[in-house]
Amino acid sequence: MSFSFWYLLCLLIFLFLKRSVSNAQSCSDCFVQSRAAYYPNSEQNGTDHGACGFGSFGATVNGGDLSAASSLYRDGVGCGACYQVRCTNSNYCSDNGVTVAITDHGSSGDVDFILSEHAFSKMAQTTDTAAPLLALGVVDIQYRRVSCSYPGKNITFKIDESSSYPDYFAFTIYYQQGQKDITAVQLCQTQSFTCKLLQRDHGAVWTSTPPPTGSLSIRMLFSADDGDESNDVWIVPLNDIPKDWQSGVIYDSGVQVN
Repeated sequence: MSFSFWYLLCLLIFLFLKRSVSNAQSCSDCFVQSRAAYYPNSEQNGTDHGACGFGSFGATVNGGDLSAASSLYRDGVGCGACYQVRCTNSNYCSDNGVTVAITDHGSSGDVDFILSEHAFSKMAQTTDTAAPLLALGVVDIQYRRVSCSYPGKNITFKIDESSSYPDYFAFTIYYQQGQKDITAVQLCQTQSFTCKLLQRDHGAVWTSTPPPTGSLSIRMLFSADDGDESNDVWIVPLNDIPKDWQSGVIYDSGVQVN
């Protein structure tokens, strides 16, 4: 009887600990402790010179609620990802904080986020507490990955101004919704169905030298929710890039990922 009791007790403890560790490892909704600062001259918009390569789009997307990131930049994979960021000072900070999109790479001491001033002030409880919050400069925060939301927008491809038809093709991906990462991109010739795997030039900019001729399809590999690469999914746009593509032009993919 005594042996059975201790055996069952140990088994229950083991199962409880195993479940707790599993939940801790897979908790995508849990907040992480960190610190955040902000960069100057960004009361309305972010920077249009961010490392992600978004240009002017990166200064205004998400209503100007933007951030540079250090480790979360992930060599450009983190570009466009959205995070809920809330400061923890009960005198000034709201419970919900602000949702920011990553558009740049930057580090400053022990902070994970360098927010636009516009986003930093939105962590405040009220407009009256925004000024003293900004005066702190650096604050303790909690953050977690959340879905980006761009109602009415499909994923679009901005052909970079550095592109030169027909020899050099560079583009950036805009309006990526959801919480998935784009981990790989293929550029396909739509008539022959031949594809080439592209290199990430920097940030969210992908390049091909030279690109295939004819109309093109930009296919994106999205990460799985469970982190298992075998479950990653290729997304094929409904719309092709025309054979006579032009630099500086934005093309609508016709698809969106939630």
